[in-house]
Amino acid sequence: MDEKRINLAENNFRSYLQEGKIKKIPKINPLIYETYLRNARESLNVANQLFENKTSSLWVVVTSYYSMFYMACAYLYNLGYKPGEMIVHQVVNEALIVHGRHKIKNYILENYNEEKEKALIIVDNYLENYEREKSKRAAFQYETTEKIKESKAKTSLIRAKEFLTLMEEILQK
Repeated sequence: MDEKRINLAENNFRSYLQEGKIKKIPKINPLIYETYLRNARESLNVANQLFENKTSSLWVVVTSYYSMFYMACAYLYNLGYKPGEMIVHQVVNEALIVHGRHKIKNYILENYNEEKEKALIIVDNYLENYEREKSKRAAFQYETTEKIKESKAKTSLIRAKEFLTLMEEILQK
């Protein structure tokens, strides 16, 4: 992830905070936190079932992305941030870049014995995959062939599984 993208996310996050599009919360409500986690896991399970049953590539992509989105919300909520209702997906994406990048990097450094530069590449890959899935979900309905849809659905499901696994590990620390 280049410095320009990181700076943009930081500037956007500050603006969103000032505009109330994301709020710093004084106290974490366990019910809200657990709901985010449950929704993330449920969305991934649904994506998995849809993929295995070859029901709908479109909905595999959508539910895979939503599993990542809910996990990102759980992560941010655990840090004391709750997104509002306006442009929520963009707000969560920017907040994840700002508040997730270094924590995820440190987690990878501590738990996988990676060198610093490699850890940054890994974390940037996770964050860029999240951003790609956000964009893919929005544009996916316009893909034409089922072969392309199925291939992209599989990629979405893999990314979602990897993202949830990593973020659940971090949240359990």
